[in-house]
Amino acid sequence: MLKVLLITYYWPPAGGPGVQRWLKFVKYFKDFGIEPIVYIPENPTYPLIDESLASEVPAEITILKQPIFEPYRLAEVFSKKSSKTISKGIIAKKEKQSLIQKLLLYIRGNFFIPDARKFWIKPSVKFLQKYISEANIDTIITTGPPHSVHLIGKELKEKLNLKWIADFRDPWTTIGYHDKLKLTKRSIKKHKQLEQEVLTSVDHITVTSYTTKEEFLEITNKPVSVITNGYDTEKVSEVKLDSEFTISHIGSLLSGRNPEKLWQVLYDLTQENDEFAKAFRLRLVGAVSEDVLFSINEAGLSGFLDNKGYVSHKEAIEIQHSSQVLLLVEIDKPETKCIIPGKLFEYMVSKRPILAIGPKDADISRLIRETNSGYFFEYSEESEMKSVILSYFKEFQEGKLIAKTERIEKYSRRTLTKEMSLVLKNLKKKSHRPK
Repeated sequence: MLKVLLITYYWPPAGGPGVQRWLKFVKYFKDFGIEPIVYIPENPTYPLIDESLASEVPAEITILKQPIFEPYRLAEVFSKKSSKTISKGIIAKKEKQSLIQKLLLYIRGNFFIPDARKFWIKPSVKFLQKYISEANIDTIITTGPPHSVHLIGKELKEKLNLKWIADFRDPWTTIGYHDKLKLTKRSIKKHKQLEQEVLTSVDHITVTSYTTKEEFLEITNKPVSVITNGYDTEKVSEVKLDSEFTISHIGSLLSGRNPEKLWQVLYDLTQENDEFAKAFRLRLVGAVSEDVLFSINEAGLSGFLDNKGYVSHKEAIEIQHSSQVLLLVEIDKPETKCIIPGKLFEYMVSKRPILAIGPKDADISRLIRETNSGYFFEYSEESEMKSVILSYFKEFQEGKLIAKTERIEKYSRRTLTKEMSLVLKNLKKKSHRPK
């Protein structure tokens, strides 16, 4: 059994997609000869909580904890609401930001590089250096964001000559919200420097998208593997399909994920088609920015909106299975074409048709096309959106609306864990660390 140490900030009871990737790897690692030890913060400030995920943590694994200093707690002195929304990644448009929000964003962007969890680096290195030596561990994994976690890996690599995998659930300097952090030129330069140091000192890099792999290969000659997120074989209670024509979005809808032309298309359909107006519901599940809610209201859709807020992962899965159509929205910027949300794979396995909107050449369009799980549109393709929504509605009326999804088995969490295990075992074979 190969022992590996996973260093992660997000872990149950944290909610949201950030926790699920490595929770699922850890769940299946022992099936492939990997014994994981998990290192997490003792007192984190998680923006979302989902107690139900704790039941998926294998009882036999070792979990290590050390305290972390969280600046977001200090920020709450100035504005509890602003600090919480920023920590969730919900950033209002520039013209709608209050003075406090602008100040907090500037401080977050320029005083906490690479992120607000930077104060966990030194105590973690000190604690783990001793533990790793005593436990005879020679392979570590860091997963970010937060990218401070990768700096823990970098220091441990330098001190102990470990084999190290850096896993990027999202990119670093090309992430969509970086331009909202009011970064100075000096701060941008520091981010790029730290990113390069991590990418060139690590032994192997894993990423969740094809575009991120291409970006990283321009910076480093270290091997980069695409291991996407995926779906698990969830035990879903028997759920009936909604009697209404529900178009549901599961997950956060940040300010940038605001498809105003889709809202207009949906409103037009309610005005042009009485049967559509009687049956249609727009369901949002998860954190939704005020900008998005304002746009929906301005489009005339408030009477059709069912805004459920954050729900447990279990309930979210049930809603996916009962919805008529599943909506996926990515920010309309070139730098977000690399984002493949974890919910895409859960959408696929729910067998409900997907309506996806994003930037040109987005990686999600490739996956949707390969699996025949729905349709992808660029933001400007409103006439095409309208045509597909009408075709979905017609099938709904006939009781025939279902996704014809295929070739998704390679995205099961167990299959993906096998891929990650092979990366770890190949590293072990190449290890020449003196005993």
